[in-house]
Amino acid sequence: MASTKENPKDIFIIGGGINGCGIARDAAGRGLSVELAEMKDLAWATSSASTKLFHGGLRYLEYFEVRLVREALIERETLLSAMPHISWPMRFVLPMHRDMRFDNDTPTSRILSFVMPWMKGRRPAWLIRLGLFMYDHLGGRKILPGTKTLDLSKDEAGVPLHDKFQRAFEYSDCWVEDSRLVVLNARDAEARGAVIQTGTKVVSARRDGGVWRIEKEHLDTGASSVSYAKALVNAGGPWVADVIEGVLSQNTSAGIRLVRGSHIVTKRLFDHNRCYFFQGSDGRIIFAIPYQEDFTLIGTTDKEHEDANARPECTDEEAQYLCNFASEYFKRPVSMSDIVWRYSGVRPLYDDGASSATAATRDYVLKLEGDDAPVLNVFGGKITTYRKLAEAAMEKLMPFFKDAGSAWTAGVPMPGGNFEVDGVEDLIASLQSRYPFLTAAWAKRLVRAYGTEAQEMLGDAKVSEDLGFSFGATLTEREVRWLMQREYATSAEDIVWRRSKLGLRMSNAEIEALDAHVAAARQNAPA
Repeated sequence: MASTKENPKDIFIIGGGINGCGIARDAAGRGLSVELAEMKDLAWATSSASTKLFHGGLRYLEYFEVRLVREALIERETLLSAMPHISWPMRFVLPMHRDMRFDNDTPTSRILSFVMPWMKGRRPAWLIRLGLFMYDHLGGRKILPGTKTLDLSKDEAGVPLHDKFQRAFEYSDCWVEDSRLVVLNARDAEARGAVIQTGTKVVSARRDGGVWRIEKEHLDTGASSVSYAKALVNAGGPWVADVIEGVLSQNTSAGIRLVRGSHIVTKRLFDHNRCYFFQGSDGRIIFAIPYQEDFTLIGTTDKEHEDANARPECTDEEAQYLCNFASEYFKRPVSMSDIVWRYSGVRPLYDDGASSATAATRDYVLKLEGDDAPVLNVFGGKITTYRKLAEAAMEKLMPFFKDAGSAWTAGVPMPGGNFEVDGVEDLIASLQSRYPFLTAAWAKRLVRAYGTEAQEMLGDAKVSEDLGFSFGATLTEREVRWLMQREYATSAEDIVWRRSKLGLRMSNAEIEALDAHVAAARQNAPA
């Protein structure tokens, strides 16, 4: 039902990234009426361009961000339990050698340089082990295994590395399919009563008689509409400052720091399923992670990004930097010709005055303004702590909604996630048993995307032809229909680069055919 000035929504959210969708889910589950507007696709910007990890942030300990790390470590297992289809444990191998260096901006580096000047900025093994001890114990681990030491001359993790790496630490973090995380939050919010609108740009918001009057433009049709809400949440991500100054016509003392993080995807560089945490001679770190079965994901960079409206791109310089960095560890040099895809996203970090992009805080800051028709501006944050950010946002807003329910999201499964953390293999076997035409790889992809909902999506199919036209890489007409009807997809790009990563396996012609199909389906859909 459309909101009016006399019957406004409780909360209107600007922005369909992980923070906006996370807040929408939390608020809707507390019994509040919620409307969310995203100007393009869900997760189309920062939230689909992460390193795709639920992690505590080991390097943040060097900045003494203990509260952030502890919160993130606790969240890893909370989130893992709620979405075991799109998140799973991973082991990270951290090779040791004498050339490892601190970022000179870290408080730990400055203290160590003063106390032990002969170390000349080196990051000693004992310090890393101390950090990993804290990493193991700050978050009260129950599922993930702890740190251990590896002999790389005997362990398979040492095979692809230069012979100089003889020892490593191995610790735990978690993978997450970031774009799917956003979509599932939006779907769950909608199931609890929220209105989710994509392709909808908020052009202005003004206080009007104790409520917000929000003017929207629907980009597909060019039509305009108006919504009313008691409270406004600005979860604009990189555009949070633009929303404050442009949409709201307000000033703020809080600043945003845009930092571009770029990644490359290469042909598979090693044969095991563990990840690498590499430390550079420049004090930075990168990850090398098994990706989509046949590839390796390498990232990330930290570069200042001046304009939120300038689409971020992984430059040749950044790609070469990542190749060179990885080549310091891998026996076979990583070259630009190994790259099959690259992507870049802008992190909207809270501007804490740090001297470099790397040193800027990854913590979130929430600014509430107004005693009547409040607005909550969301600065910063990281994907691992999105649920805690949503809870903190609701705590800020609760005084305005006395009848709202209490915090509820911890451990509540996402759509398709209602099975045990170690139940993926059983779910794959069950799916193949019910649908014998599925290959093992196809069944695994569907379970990893849809969990227990994979069976609902496949329905009564007896043979693969029952799923309709095949667009390539096991993507069928029935799955496309599901993504359009259930997951807000409106283009081939939404499907092959955000709802999945099938673009890595599909040809340009196949993607163009898919785009034509989606466009025709949308045109013929009932109003």
